[in-house]
Amino acid sequence: MTTTIDGGSGQLEPSAKHSNESSAPVDVAGLVGPSKGDRLVQIAGVLSPVMIVLLWELFSRIGVLDARFFPPPSSITGEFWDLLKSGSLIEDSWATLRRIVIGMVIGGVPAIALGLVLGVWKRGRQVITPIFTALYPVPKIAIFPLMLLIFGFGEASKYAIVAIVVFFFIFFNTLTGVLQVPKIYLDVARNANASRLQLFRTVALPGALPGIFTGVRLSVGVAFVVMAAVEFVGAQNGLGFLIWSAWQTFAVDSMYVGLVVISVLGYLCLVVVDLVEKFTAPWADR
Repeated sequence: MTTTIDGGSGQLEPSAKHSNESSAPVDVAGLVGPSKGDRLVQIAGVLSPVMIVLLWELFSRIGVLDARFFPPPSSITGEFWDLLKSGSLIEDSWATLRRIVIGMVIGGVPAIALGLVLGVWKRGRQVITPIFTALYPVPKIAIFPLMLLIFGFGEASKYAIVAIVVFFFIFFNTLTGVLQVPKIYLDVARNANASRLQLFRTVALPGALPGIFTGVRLSVGVAFVVMAAVEFVGAQNGLGFLIWSAWQTFAVDSMYVGLVVISVLGYLCLVVVDLVEKFTAPWADR
């Protein structure tokens, strides 16, 4: 702020520059809350699933939708409670979730380790990465019969197929995360005589964490898809088995229960992944 002295009165007066700055319009758009239109969109986003369920119920009741294939949600809810009270739904849900978690640990740990190593080891990356790149497009569900031949119909074959599926997602995302770390960070660590373990722990791993969690998110969704398909033919319990058994007996309500539970479990797993990421990699907050 600048002022000038009036030669006649001896009083301080603001300069013309200050007057212009004072009269400039102030942008208050960022100071106000969401507009009425924004609030309506938020409300619509919350209510739209409810409206879909209500319309589904109505159309199924009045015959617009064939209730044999699209039973009313109230009927599906009743079947859900019946399966829940019998304990079979909890057993099937736990079986599927256990297989996915164990398989992701078996496949994810070596994927992260190998991604970190190849991320900082250029020659190894040039030799090994093309092998995984060639194997990545192979449909993983297509090798399940081979897993059955090797491991049998027990739990090992299911763990193996999930591990193979998640390995590629986590490996490539970890590798990409390390490669995106600014080279100067690695150079500074080497110039400071950091050991290889220190290099991985203080530079490569923190830099790759956002990529690792991206790979985990992708793996969760694909793991549920693959596990459901595997349980169709290679299990005596699980949500995939529930859906397949319901199809064989034309129990459509039970089929929808299995689908909804898979969706809810997948969503909860992603919520857990987000919470873990916020705790372990706060700098990557989305």
